[in-house]
Amino acid sequence: MTRHLLMAAAAALTLCATAAHAAPPANIAAAVAAADRPDADKARDVARKPAEVLEFAGVKSGEKVGELLPGGGYFTRLLSAAVGPQGKVYAGVSASAEEKSKAALEKGNVKVVVMNPPALNLPEPVDLIFTAQNYHDFHLASRNLDVAQVNKHLYDALKPGGVLLVIDHAAAAGAPIEVADTLHRIDPAVVKREVEAAGFKFVGESNVIRNPEDPKTGKVFDPEIRGKTDQFIYKFQKPN
Repeated sequence: MTRHLLMAAAAALTLCATAAHAAPPANIAAAVAAADRPDADKARDVARKPAEVLEFAGVKSGEKVGELLPGGGYFTRLLSAAVGPQGKVYAGVSASAEEKSKAALEKGNVKVVVMNPPALNLPEPVDLIFTAQNYHDFHLASRNLDVAQVNKHLYDALKPGGVLLVIDHAAAAGAPIEVADTLHRIDPAVVKREVEAAGFKFVGESNVIRNPEDPKTGKVFDPEIRGKTDQFIYKFQKPN
C-alpha cells in the first residue's frame, strides 16, 4: 500500500511540474500570445523559446528592464508587453543605431538610450538587465573594451537583488577569447568567471536553447548553423 501511495504521489508531482512548466506566468503568456506581434517575430519563437526565456529571467509586471543591443527588437517587444504599462524598457543602442532604433522601437513604455561602453547610461536603476547574443561583442578587438569595467557598470546599473540575464552563442570549452571575433561565440565558462568577478552571484542556467548537435566550429552566421547554434542562458543576481 505504501509503495502504491508513493508511486501515486510521485506521479502527481510529475503532473504538477509538467503543468507548471506548460503555463508561464500570465504576463509572459500574454506577451507571447499578443495578436499585434509581427509575424516575423512569431516565426522565430520555435527557436528562441520566448516564454521559457522570460520565465527563467523572472520578468514581472511593473519592472524596469535594461536591454543591451536589442537588434531588431524581438525581445524588446516581448519585454515591453511583459512588464506592462507600469513598467519600463530601456533599449541600449550604439550612437550609430539611435535614429533607426527610435523609429522602430521607441513607443509606449520603451525608451531608446545611447550607450557609451563601458557606461550604459541608463537613467535609473533597473530590476533586470537582459542581453541576448551579444555579450561576446564586449570582447571584439575593434571595440577595445575593458570587460571588467563593463561588468562593473552592469552591476551598478541594477537595483539590489536585480538580475542579469546573458544569452549567447556557445564556443567549445576552453576556446580562446579570439573566437568572439572569428566565430562570434564565447566559452560559457569565460562569461561566468568574468561576471562573478564583478560581484554577481551565479543563480543558474537554462538549457532550453542548447543544441548539442552544433559542432561550434563555424561562424554563427553560416547558413548551415544560423538559427540553430548551441546557446547558453546564464542568470546572475546582484546581492541584496
